[in-house]
Amino acid sequence: MQTIPHPSGFYFFERGWLSSNNILLVDDEKATLIDTGYVTHTDQTLALVQSHLSGRPLDKIINTHLHSDHCGGNAKLQAVYPEAQIWIPPGHFDAVVQWNDDLLTYKATGQQCPRFVPHHILQPGSTFESDRFTWEVHAAPGHDTHSVILFEPQHRVLISADALWSNGFGVVFPELEGLDAFSEVASTLDLIQTLDAHMVYPGHGSAFIDVSDAIVRARSRLDQFVRHPEKHQTYASKVLLKFKLMEFQSLPLTDFLEWAMQTPYFQLMHHQKDGDISTWVLSMVQQLVASGAARIDGAVINNL
Repeated sequence: MQTIPHPSGFYFFERGWLSSNNILLVDDEKATLIDTGYVTHTDQTLALVQSHLSGRPLDKIINTHLHSDHCGGNAKLQAVYPEAQIWIPPGHFDAVVQWNDDLLTYKATGQQCPRFVPHHILQPGSTFESDRFTWEVHAAPGHDTHSVILFEPQHRVLISADALWSNGFGVVFPELEGLDAFSEVASTLDLIQTLDAHMVYPGHGSAFIDVSDAIVRARSRLDQFVRHPEKHQTYASKVLLKFKLMEFQSLPLTDFLEWAMQTPYFQLMHHQKDGDISTWVLSMVQQLVASGAARIDGAVINNL
């Protein structure tokens, strides 16, 4: 966890995978939590929030986007704080209300997210107040079509979600679905450069001030993916495999391979590849092992 004095009432909770980072904004009137982590970490998320609220209620939950590692704690927090209003970006509001697994990404990624009830749409172009500071909501498509980033112009603080990390950005999931989203990543990086933030709080990893250097690194990574889309697919497949392995820590290798073969994003990525899907998935698992991210002991795969 890291705190900064300005804007006042700003608390940054740097989380380890599987959860996204969380940010708590507290003033005399309201307390707002930005992103809630993954479902398996909900007890830790709740403890972090309660330790800073000192018995006060949580009034608002804002999700920068609806990936499971950013909103997996919504349901738990909603149960503990039933008056808390949940704000989500436009695009999938109705899908969340109806809990349509065909439109949401939880089935596609093979991840978990308990059902929650949203209350309001977080519209790009709008603002919200916290302790007399105004936060701007900006559309940030690319990693997720409907993602937003949040910017406080007085102190030039940016909450970048997965649009910009210190060393890159998140998997460009729309590309896995055959959509042209690399151009949207570039446009979002252009926007971030225009905002000229002095401090960035990303969705994963530590906060950073070398924003220009981070943008250069992100553009370099994007250029590599544009020139070699297969590298992005390899990266995405290993991210999804590692995420699931971190969730279970240890499981029979056959079960792990079967999970991957039944997961829609793996099926999409394999669609235009030669050979059968089992051979390809096994090759991705072997790359995880070779990189030291996993270990196979007999018939069991273990997270490292």
